[in-house]
Amino acid sequence: MNTPIRVYHGKRLDDVVKALESNNFEAFVVEDIAAAKNLVMDRIIPESGAKSFSWGGSMTLAGSGVVEAVKSLPQALVLDTFDKTISPEESYERRRQALLVDMFITGTNAVTESGMLVNLDMIGNRTGAIGFGPKNVIILVGRNKICADLDDAIRRIKDYAAPINAMRLDKKTPCVTTGRCQDCKSPDRICNMWAVAEKSFPKGRVKVVLINQDIGF
Repeated sequence: MNTPIRVYHGKRLDDVVKALESNNFEAFVVEDIAAAKNLVMDRIIPESGAKSFSWGGSMTLAGSGVVEAVKSLPQALVLDTFDKTISPEESYERRRQALLVDMFITGTNAVTESGMLVNLDMIGNRTGAIGFGPKNVIILVGRNKICADLDDAIRRIKDYAAPINAMRLDKKTPCVTTGRCQDCKSPDRICNMWAVAEKSFPKGRVKVVLINQDIGF
């Protein structure tokens, strides 16, 4: 049942879809994370013809069930860069190879009302893949990631998403203690690589699934 909150966010999401599409992204709106998984597995992946897959770190993606579903696809070549049984060196190499897959799936730290994707990475494999390499990219994003503009997106990432992720990853950075970015020089710093995707090239290469639900950081 629709509530005023859901209706409100639905209208905002519809506007963001139009902005994304004007920037050559392929964009969709779904009502919840389960619908996002169904859209990815039943439509986006089959229509893409993708045979090889990898993904970037994303709590939204982790909560969607998409990774497990992709792993179960028959004859799919899956590069799991988060496999706990492999060495850090092998994980890093898989991240490099993941830039050559047919389909890379991840989240985004923020999406602006003008239709830009804004991200900040530790290693840069996720930001790199969004920009270039994989033939197709799927971005899952909750309504809580919508920001008014680029400045708002940067503030959200530096003062909210980054400290929470540093806490989640048990990093030894000042923001874990203060809850705010200190622009640190810590060896554990996760804020190293900015990427702003103003448009998708080629058109439709990056597919953004907007979810009418608060999910992820």
